[in-house]
Amino acid sequence: QVQLVESGGGLVQAGGSLRLSCVVTGGTFSRYGMAWFRQGPGKGREFVAAISPSGSSESYTDSVKGRFTISRDNAKNTVYLQMNSLKPEDTAVYSCAGDRWNYMKIQSQWYGYWGPGTQVTVSS
Repeated sequence: QVQLVESGGGLVQAGGSLRLSCVVTGGTFSRYGMAWFRQGPGKGREFVAAISPSGSSESYTDSVKGRFTISRDNAKNTVYLQMNSLKPEDTAVYSCAGDRWNYMKIQSQWYGYWGPGTQVTVSS
């Protein structure tokens, strides 16, 4: 059974940085496309970033381009989200998602596996 667990969330001041991690167990991680989504207070789930199984392709939503970087270490079964220059509007629960057959998708329904999420709060 594939399981995803995020870590690295917390409280940070505007302009600060955080690095989220998502460890995947129970599957062949190197074959999975991975992504990060977020859900802010009173908002729907929003695509943040995606990465291909090999790590050769990345995509980002416009609001985080130049500030966030998605990466992966297939030897450690881990995907990361480095978040710099954080803004109060980045406050959300961040969840990682993965799928064996679909990747580089911005719609959440394409991903079959999800972590429980980690809270990121950015104070002004």
